[in-house]
Amino acid sequence: MALSNSQYQEIMREYQAQQLRNKHAQDDRVEEVYQKIPAVKELDQEVSTRALMRGRELLNGDKAALDRLRGEIADLQEQKAFLLALKGYAADYMEMQYRCVDCRDTGYTKEGKKCHCFLRRQIRLLYAQSNMERVLEKENFTAFNEHYFDDTAVEPAIGMTVSQYMRQVRQQCMEFVEEFDQKGGNLLFTGTTGRGKTFLTNCIAKELIDRCHSVIYLSAHDLFEVFSKYRFEAQTEEEMRDMHHFILECDLLIIDDLGTELNNSFTSSQLFFCINQRLLNQKSTIISTNLSLNQLRDEYTDRVVSRMMSNYTVIPLYGEDIRLKL
Repeated sequence: MALSNSQYQEIMREYQAQQLRNKHAQDDRVEEVYQKIPAVKELDQEVSTRALMRGRELLNGDKAALDRLRGEIADLQEQKAFLLALKGYAADYMEMQYRCVDCRDTGYTKEGKKCHCFLRRQIRLLYAQSNMERVLEKENFTAFNEHYFDDTAVEPAIGMTVSQYMRQVRQQCMEFVEEFDQKGGNLLFTGTTGRGKTFLTNCIAKELIDRCHSVIYLSAHDLFEVFSKYRFEAQTEEEMRDMHHFILECDLLIIDDLGTELNNSFTSSQLFFCINQRLLNQKSTIISTNLSLNQLRDEYTDRVVSRMMSNYTVIPLYGEDIRLKL
């Protein structure tokens, strides 16, 4: 999911445009205050005058000029805050306001690393320019059709028809979305091929992406490929490092078809690391798998399944292969 140069430039142009909007908005607020409280403009002009005077004194060898300037500015700012408060303005009303305070709408933190908001834009851009966006246009809650599920025979494991059960599952998934900001949470969809696991994860993904949450959707194979490259390639590309970081930090990680990858001790350890780290970070994860819980335990060890059972809502799916009815 690396960015091309043109994609990177597109994101940076968005930041530049946001910076211009921030500056114009600040100019408007400053002009508004100057019109309503002329004394504030005089105080700002006095700050500039004092800075110029003390600067000259400092150049002439007056080492105490800087301390005097600090005291004078503090006094002038206090007067300014008082005048603003009298008219109902916040003390920082005339300051620059940012959409993202962590990077000040530059895309990069003070440490020179991509900000979380940059990574979020990166994921959304890659979704928009990939086949995934077209998939989500078709696979969403609006397209959910209960008529694909049998409503005649009672499924012994759940004591109701599959159609009735899937209506409950749909409602459960919608509640997961509605309560996401407050509760987060993790889901594990189990069931054999064609039961609707991927469809339901796509429904959730679309809703959260539309609500500006950062969502990464990866097959199990692709997930472990990222971990492998990050771990074993000496010269890890920046985008791969970003991807590894964001897998652990995005709002929602979806791991599709767990169990279809080539499993070994590395994948088992990395799955535990990923699950555990995201739990520690209080980030949500959805996993879909064709394996039963017992099969998961055999494939990925007890401690992986123990983490899932303790922290995930398990949603088993039943019925016939839906794809045969499409």
